[in-house]
Amino acid sequence: MMVPLNVVWFKASYSGTQTNCVEVAVSNPSWFKSSYSGTVSDCVEAAHLPRHVAVRDSKHPDALHLLFEAREWRAFVAGVETH
Repeated sequence: MMVPLNVVWFKASYSGTQTNCVEVAVSNPSWFKSSYSGTVSDCVEAAHLPRHVAVRDSKHPDALHLLFEAREWRAFVAGVETH
């Protein structure tokens, strides 16, 4: 079966630190960039997923994505907003 490139994989939060677990895919996530990016096309993009936020490089959208737990993403955004 062919898997589309616009799929983001993540493991269930119940898996904890286990490496052998079931992963779930979200198809066609809604990617967005910061309003501070303006018209710049080379930027970091993010997508809200169930319990996670995926982050990717807009120059390489089909490359690997970073996944952050929602609380980690909130802490990052709060840190950026204070600087």
